[in-house]
Amino acid sequence: MKNRREENGFRIASDRIGELEDNEIFVFGSNIHGMHGGGAAWFAMQRFGAILGQGEGLQGRSYALPTMEGFESMKAAVGRFIDYARVHQEYIFLVTAIGCGIAGYSEDEVAPLFKDALSLKNVYLPEVFCKNASLNDK
Repeated sequence: MKNRREENGFRIASDRIGELEDNEIFVFGSNIHGMHGGGAAWFAMQRFGAILGQGEGLQGRSYALPTMEGFESMKAAVGRFIDYARVHQEYIFLVTAIGCGIAGYSEDEVAPLFKDALSLKNVYLPEVFCKNASLNDK
């Protein structure tokens, strides 16, 4: 469980994920065209089976969330991810700080999108999302 921990009632994903346990899925931000050219998206393609040209959903041992097409689009994609995670309890989803890099959103903007994931025992969020005041208003 080096990629995740539980603390103060939160499930926290590590900031540095190099290897995955058998049932773990690396959740990363992408663009709708699946051009995984940098950051976590490039890493997911190199290490965890992300597919060039696929911008959303499960691919290999990773799950892409499009973040570059606007905030409302990202919000909808996060909702679809949460629905997917709810149905697929066989996986442990390790969410990176999606949308907070090249997409340009702040942690304060993105973290509340994951509020419904807090009740899911198989979703681990970045510590910066868990510590977000608006997210903590469970």
